[in-house]
Amino acid sequence: MLGNAAVLSRDNFSMKKGFSKVPFDGFGIWVFPCIPWSDSYHGDDDVVVFECVLCGSDASYHRTDTGAVLRSGREILLQAFNWESHKHNWWRNLEKKVADIAKSGFTSAWLPPPANSFAPEGYLPQNLYNINSSYGSEQLLRALLQKMKQYNVRAMADIVINHRVGTTQGHGGMYNRYDGIPLSWDERAVTSCTGGLGNRSTGDNFNGVPNIDHTQKFVRKDITAWLQWLRESVGFQDFRFDFARGYSPKYVKEYIEGAKPIFSVGEYWDSCNYNGHFLEYNQDSHRQRIINWIDATGQLSAAFDFTTKGILQEAVKGQLWRLRDPQGKPPGVLGWWPSRAVTFIDNHDTGSTQAHWPFPSDHVMEQRQPVVTWIPIGSNFLFHGLLQGYAYILTHPGMPSVFYDHFYDWGNSTHEQIVKLIDIRKHQDIHSRSSIRIFEAQPNLYSAIIDEKVCMKIGDGSWYPEGKEWKLATCGHRYAVWQK
Repeated sequence: MLGNAAVLSRDNFSMKKGFSKVPFDGFGIWVFPCIPWSDSYHGDDDVVVFECVLCGSDASYHRTDTGAVLRSGREILLQAFNWESHKHNWWRNLEKKVADIAKSGFTSAWLPPPANSFAPEGYLPQNLYNINSSYGSEQLLRALLQKMKQYNVRAMADIVINHRVGTTQGHGGMYNRYDGIPLSWDERAVTSCTGGLGNRSTGDNFNGVPNIDHTQKFVRKDITAWLQWLRESVGFQDFRFDFARGYSPKYVKEYIEGAKPIFSVGEYWDSCNYNGHFLEYNQDSHRQRIINWIDATGQLSAAFDFTTKGILQEAVKGQLWRLRDPQGKPPGVLGWWPSRAVTFIDNHDTGSTQAHWPFPSDHVMEQRQPVVTWIPIGSNFLFHGLLQGYAYILTHPGMPSVFYDHFYDWGNSTHEQIVKLIDIRKHQDIHSRSSIRIFEAQPNLYSAIIDEKVCMKIGDGSWYPEGKEWKLATCGHRYAVWQK
């Protein structure tokens, strides 16, 4: 929350007893006493903070300045790798795709960890300043980033700073020293709970490797300098914070303030609420934990909307009633704080060859040998796979992210249809704070209108918007999108 005052945007709340409504600049602002607010959601950032109605704290107002990108809310991300990318001369491979990435409408491409790593995928870093990796040489990486800059696609670095593999044995015979390489820390840089002489972790442990103690001032100074180097020398513009549960979000705030990335997103991933193997309908506590993390970064970072992913991948199995919460809003982070929600279908952990929590493939598209469905659109006949998931996130508030596998490995028809959905989003100027009205949320039908200018439906139930002004923009098996 914002200091002692909790402020809620009109779009996120209905009137509650005892709250006063103060209109300003087109927003309705809920102002209420300075009391702990631990069991509810956060309003969006584009609101004004007034004085507390009881304590009379500062009567001036301010807008939370989290950067132009967050204020605009028009980001469309591409995760530009999968778990096997390190095997395929990746920087050179991506350089060939930059023009297509830009033409398709992506604003930022999330790249795999750039630093030298004990594991080829990049998630067990050691020498952070060595950016010759299994993905390619430093020269190839810099060439890729330069080309991305020419095409106006920002490069997002995967920042793995929860843990770091040591070079030499220290206290207790553990590899918890970093002799002989830049950032030559000793055991004090490693948390006491993972074999070091530092303080206890400020988050969850990543087992099997020394976890970095971010409470140490010298550690934070060195990490900030490294992040500044990635920004100013190497050419990365955005950050993705890996395993954000592992250390306090207040340090993420410090690193963002120090390195000044254009856009940041955190991976705060914990389990949704299940009853056995059944996903519970109410996931409010799950999305609240993500929102609490965002808030503790000073609202400077967005977060991946794991709540929406978990719900959406169950909903498309004939449980589309899940896509409306009891207040009539989307049930994920995008329903409570859309300007900080990065929605997605799968990533290198949940999907790819790891498949820890995969979106059902027949609901992303048909399998690679699909049951063919021919859909007439004007004079053309296009093949469409099952794209219900992307039809949802690419038409809804929040900031959508597309997975490399779906975009480049699942056939031309899927690539073309995702591009079409992106085109609709951009042409109709759908953004992270776009309004949404949900019309239907039944087992086999979900429909909604976004910003009063895009209608969509998924599921095999019959539905279409009323009015001659609506024109079919695109459709496929179990989804359709209309625009004015």
